Amino acid sequence: MKNFIEELQWRGMLHDSMPGTEEHLLEEMRSAYVGFDPTADSLHIGSLVPIMLLAHYQRCGHRPIALVGGATGMIGDPSGKSSERNLLDEKTLRHNQECVKAQLSHFLDFTSSAKNAAILVNNYDWMKTFSFLDFIRDVGKHITVNYMMSKDSVKSRISSESKEGMSFTEFTYQLVQGYDFLHLYQKNQTTLQMGGSDQWGNITTGTELIRRIGGGKGYAITCPLITKSDGSKFGKSEGGNVWLDAKRTSAYKFYQYWLNTSDEDAEKSIKIFTFLDQETIQNLSIEHAKAPHTRILQKRLGEEVTLLVHGKEEFEKAVAASEILFGNSTTEDLKSLDEQTFLDVFDGIPQALISSELLSEGISMVDALAAKSNFLSSNGEAKRALKENGISVNKEKVPEDFVITKSDLIAEKYVLLQRGKKSYFLLRFY
Repeated sequence: MKNFIEELQWRGMLHDSMPGTEEHLLEEMRSAYVGFDPTADSLHIGSLVPIMLLAHYQRCGHRPIALVGGATGMIGDPSGKSSERNLLDEKTLRHNQECVKAQLSHFLDFTSSAKNAAILVNNYDWMKTFSFLDFIRDVGKHITVNYMMSKDSVKSRISSESKEGMSFTEFTYQLVQGYDFLHLYQKNQTTLQMGGSDQWGNITTGTELIRRIGGGKGYAITCPLITKSDGSKFGKSEGGNVWLDAKRTSAYKFYQYWLNTSDEDAEKSIKIFTFLDQETIQNLSIEHAKAPHTRILQKRLGEEVTLLVHGKEEFEKAVAASEILFGNSTTEDLKSLDEQTFLDVFDGIPQALISSELLSEGISMVDALAAKSNFLSSNGEAKRALKENGISVNKEKVPEDFVITKSDLIAEKYVLLQRGKKSYFLLRFY
């Protein structure tokens, strides 16, 4: 059995733990759970920290339990929020649960016959038959309002400075989450709950219920809330959340997110978001320090995380797509990209909308560069650029007499024009 607490410490993933947690975990295999929010059909990279907590936990010989908060998703967690969230119906929650499980399967082993095989549970399954009267009688009476109001997540919302206030629904959140811990303690012998540092209050409410109702002892571990070196929120890009589902964030964009991290963030992230051992990471850091411009850390980080989330094929496509802007790529390389990745690679470049009917007769290069697109300012400039052999179509140099036809289309609707090394323009046919 590997020491889980030590593993978290050197990876920078331990914020706090209850006294006796380390000893408790070293005695024998233990079950621990982390809750996941099912309010979307995909997790995002902000969820990767708790996912990795469970993954490292399983690799240390313990049993991880992923709890999808179907019931709590219908309430909303006040922790770290200034207002309430939209509530979801059961059908949507069930769909989201299946999506979340599929993503977690990349990190956790749910299928093995080993004693520490991962389990997925949904708290809606035990909360849906629980009447309000039963809940306040059997659970609510054991926790005082004074205790609940002492939690930071509640204090910040009911202070005189808070404009929004807090509904009774959200106020009860910690009781419902606390009951989850008690339920899993009684049904699955779960003695540990893990989560972000903002969850400490909710987790300790659970340990209190285990003590008062279950007559046992529960433990807590929290990890730090990850921020970037510039102080901005981890997991956000200019376009919003970086999702684990390729339909929301392509493998290319996902890979690029890690590739573009700062040296400081890469050094921190490679410990948290990969399974690489301490020695390997130290060696990578030494190599990186010798030649930071080669971005050794970022490349390895991007590789490891993209392989985990998207698999080998999508990772290779992402690398190939990353090379297109900077490497010696070909028309075949471009045509191998799916439409979304193609658009992601050339995101932000100017484009012109052209009728596809013109392709039946073909479009001359001068027209494509000037009259039809305004990529170049005039026919004269277009002719000069072509004479200088400075124009490419879909990454291939073309002569003056080249004509664009349907056979040049990428994803059946795009043609990429290029002047020199860095000036791109997209023709989009409709």
